[in-house]
Amino acid sequence: MQALNSLATPEEKLAALCKKYADLLEESRCMQKRLKALQKKQSQIVKEKIHLQGEHSKAILARSKLESLCRELQRHNKTLKEENSQRSREYEEQRKEAMLHFQMTLSDIEVQMEQHSSHNTKLRQENMELAEKLKKLIEQYELREEHIDKVFKHKELQQQLMDAKLQRITEMMKEVEDKQQRERDFLLKDATESRRKCELMKEQETQLKQQLSLYMDKFEEFQSTLAKSNEVFTTFRQEMEKMTKKIKKLEKETTQWRTKWESNNQALLQMAEEKTLRDGHFKALQGKLELLERLCRALQKERNDLNNQLSLLQEPGDEGSAASQIGLPFLSSHGLSL
Repeated sequence: MQALNSLATPEEKLAALCKKYADLLEESRCMQKRLKALQKKQSQIVKEKIHLQGEHSKAILARSKLESLCRELQRHNKTLKEENSQRSREYEEQRKEAMLHFQMTLSDIEVQMEQHSSHNTKLRQENMELAEKLKKLIEQYELREEHIDKVFKHKELQQQLMDAKLQRITEMMKEVEDKQQRERDFLLKDATESRRKCELMKEQETQLKQQLSLYMDKFEEFQSTLAKSNEVFTTFRQEMEKMTKKIKKLEKETTQWRTKWESNNQALLQMAEEKTLRDGHFKALQGKLELLERLCRALQKERNDLNNQLSLLQEPGDEGSAASQIGLPFLSSHGLSL
């Protein structure tokens, strides 16, 4: 109004009012562009959600494949153990047959030595050769047993390694599922908030359009009656003041939404840092829990031993004194007192 009062002619005032309404129209167009950008962001979030769901299904499929492979490996290990045991039994039977044959040969040689003393030197040489053959057979059998033991140990280590890998993969899959669930909840919440803001912006845009059309109508009426009535001009001036206040209010709300968006981004970064810290704290607590479980098992074993010692006592009157004598070292060994 000060700017209008500073102008001299009504034409200049009308030009200033037209310029002001043009600025308002430009602001309305900017609001429409922002609304389109928000709608585009919402569509991107929906696409990301679909992509995350696809990755989750792929992870579940990979886990099922790994489980089937582990089962196949267990069956293969079982067949290998059965084959190795069968081979060891066959080698044992062969060794027994060789020993039996060797004993029969020795008995024949002894009979021949008694009957034919002239062939003693030749028979001694054959005996030495048979002894060396037997020694070689025994060495081969020992080497074969060592090889079978190594194969069994290797298969057991492979089985333990595959079990550890399967457990690790299961834990990783669980962590991925938890992370995807948290991200999905966060994205759904963000999408809901964005949709609500878009609806509010649409309602505000509709209200602004209605107000703008109303003011255009009033401006036309004011233009037709400006020369005739000062009261209409005063009413229009009040309407313009209200409109200016509303525009300032909308600008303030826009600034507030921008600050809220920035604070939400900072809170998201803080949540990521807190998640990293909590993961480290969870690992430390898990180590402490394992230590406590081992201590509880040791205490349970010691308690069972003490109960067995008490049950071995024969005299009923000595049970109380024996229990106290056994309980005191137990308490003192763990740093406790009655």
